[in-house]
Amino acid sequence: MNIRLSICLLIIVVFSFDSLAQKQIKALQQEVEVIKDPHGINHIYAQNEDDLFFTQGYLAARDRLFQFEIWRRQATGTLAEILGPRELKRDIGARLFKFRGDKKSELQHYHPRGEQIVDAFVEGINAYITSVREDPEQLPVEFGLLGILPELWTWEVVISRHQGLLQNVIDELNYSRVVSLIGAEKAKSIYYFHPFEPKLSLDPSISQEILLKDIIAPYRAFRSSVTFLPEDVLPAARNHTSQYLEEAKLLAEESQAAERNFDFSIGSNNWVVSGALTESGFPYMANDPHRLHAIPSLRYWVHLHAPGWDVIGGGEPVIPGISIGHNAYGAWGLTIFETDNEDLRIYDINPRNPHQYRHKGAWMDMKLIRDTIAVKGQPDEIVDHFYTVHGPVTFIDESLNKAVAVQCAWLEVGGAPYLASLRMDQSKTWEEFREACSYNHIPAENMVWADRKGNIGWQATGIAPIRRGFSGLVATPGDGSHEWDGYLPILDRPNSLNPSSGIVATSNENVTDKDYPFPEALGYEWADAFRGDRTREVLSAGKKLTLKDMADLQNDYFSIPARQLVPMLPPLEFKTEQSKKAKTLLENWDYVLDKESVAAAIYVMWERKIRDEIKKYAIPEEAAKYISSIQLTRVLQWLAAPGDIFGQSPELERDRFLQETFTSALTALEVKLGDDMSEWQYGQTDYKHAWVRHALSPAVSADWQQKLNAGPVARGGYSFSPSANAYGDNNASGASFRIIVDTGDWEKTLGINTPGQSGNPESPFYKNLFSVWADDKYFNALFDKQKILESAVEHYKFVPEE
Repeated sequence: MNIRLSICLLIIVVFSFDSLAQKQIKALQQEVEVIKDPHGINHIYAQNEDDLFFTQGYLAARDRLFQFEIWRRQATGTLAEILGPRELKRDIGARLFKFRGDKKSELQHYHPRGEQIVDAFVEGINAYITSVREDPEQLPVEFGLLGILPELWTWEVVISRHQGLLQNVIDELNYSRVVSLIGAEKAKSIYYFHPFEPKLSLDPSISQEILLKDIIAPYRAFRSSVTFLPEDVLPAARNHTSQYLEEAKLLAEESQAAERNFDFSIGSNNWVVSGALTESGFPYMANDPHRLHAIPSLRYWVHLHAPGWDVIGGGEPVIPGISIGHNAYGAWGLTIFETDNEDLRIYDINPRNPHQYRHKGAWMDMKLIRDTIAVKGQPDEIVDHFYTVHGPVTFIDESLNKAVAVQCAWLEVGGAPYLASLRMDQSKTWEEFREACSYNHIPAENMVWADRKGNIGWQATGIAPIRRGFSGLVATPGDGSHEWDGYLPILDRPNSLNPSSGIVATSNENVTDKDYPFPEALGYEWADAFRGDRTREVLSAGKKLTLKDMADLQNDYFSIPARQLVPMLPPLEFKTEQSKKAKTLLENWDYVLDKESVAAAIYVMWERKIRDEIKKYAIPEEAAKYISSIQLTRVLQWLAAPGDIFGQSPELERDRFLQETFTSALTALEVKLGDDMSEWQYGQTDYKHAWVRHALSPAVSADWQQKLNAGPVARGGYSFSPSANAYGDNNASGASFRIIVDTGDWEKTLGINTPGQSGNPESPFYKNLFSVWADDKYFNALFDKQKILESAVEHYKFVPEE
């Protein structure tokens, strides 16, 4: 398609259902019809594939323009251009880890017509950007606050890996540090590795001295979130310095809490159930992926209809296609399948030339790429990026004659997150869907499928290096002695079709049997199984399941850890009336973390205290700074078998520990919520709540914050209930997007997307769904065009310019 970026002058569209308003766009080949439903979802009806994806890009950019611009700058390493020297390290990291492969090979991986699809999508984005640059009054408020304009996209922005769920080099460095300090066996007793036991011994050539340095700083920088300061915005809109510092401190505390618990307390759920178990007699599919909450939201609903395409659901707005949803044949969803696709490599370097490293017995030259980075307020920065055979070099230490690089499977062709969903969107059968899954490298996922013919299936995806004789969980020499033996074919990853139980459910826990034939390509790090166990428990209860049951389960606040911990309370004796009252509350509690529950408030604080304090018993002091948290499964194992960590009289010491942490939890709640226990409801602004802040929020005044932010509202649940959210007080992560599909009737599909479909604070769709989500409710995602028209709030056409 030969698409030109120029389009006609924007006109104000007056929507009329008798005579459809039209907008002329030169780039289009044929007429495109757009219907917006009451929830803000665009239903796009095109007559050819190019126009379909052009329009998807155009409308997504219109709805999410500021989000698109920040994404583009993160992807291209151009934030220093608008925010100055403080963003230089991030820009360097983004460019160091940039995909530098061939366009055609990369894009054709995702779909046979991937290059044409991505080009059309980018053309649509740029058509909208061009139009608003010509008429800046149409720009969302963020651009005025920052005094910037959006810039044009390229295909490289779409395939950027900067916001992918990448694994696990930061953990790998910490594991290496811990092993260097306390040894491999002691480390394994603290971490919860399974289903197989990893090799954690460090090679003698890797010293503790190099490991304790900041050797992956560029990686950390490009993976960090963007922070805005008051000086970045127009003076009239700036936050007061004192208020900014207070809010920045709060955000930093939330961020630190999230980082301490992120790996295994944030997660997703999906399940498919056979029609034999459902009220309708057709399979159900449910998915609630959990990520950090944001405004605008991470995901974006859309309906794509053209010859060969009829699919509705959600994905990231900056990526063409749909990653979670259904077409006319089946429905699918995803959760992360923990996969180690990064390794930390440490090299000897030539004492006479720090840009030569030893590999397979010879000195090899690092590849050099010179780069120029624009920096606001100062001259351009000239930067040299170095690469070994394994990947980007993040650290060179001439005093130790060592260099460090990160080997990333996601820098191979096909590593763009979620883009292989394009193939899934057109799947008509389980076999076609499974074949489509074989192209999904990043992130590695549990893909589940349910179709109208009655099939349910599961396929683990992801690019998985094969490591022979080493685990990849600690740093390894880059000398050629620890090479990857290729990648396991995705269709050899765990999978099943129509299991006898009639249920497939995944929640980021290990669901692979120990007899899996390729253990060398299976990870050792998994989420705790509590959410998945609760899901299977509910689905297996023996009743005919309804869509309401699916919704209730997605919003289930039951805590399996509480069911294991609270029975340890009865033998404990307390002296104060307050302690006795709190103990009685928990003994009569149903283990549901309801926002109105005082018992839930007491339990969660107690569990937090247990997890914090048990580190003193289990973690040697010298390693404590590198172990931010211990998985709750391991903690419960120690409490059930106290001899592992509790000394000479383990049962007595364990009981004293539980008493002390319980008392400490009550004291913390007094400080937090006051002396009156009846006011200790779990869900409240001072305890469990949801408060979603715009990226500019700390930098702008209170009036602007009110406009940009959503919340706070009271919430329930926590990390280990199926309705998972952040472990801290703020519900800063969890399911912002949900979908439930009855494959027997697409019109019954339920969904949510908080806080709204639009990223423009002036739009009625900016946070219209926040209260719906906060009340654990859904909207009905219609699929049939006539039904969509009956409730439409906008209906118009894009037509080729005459």
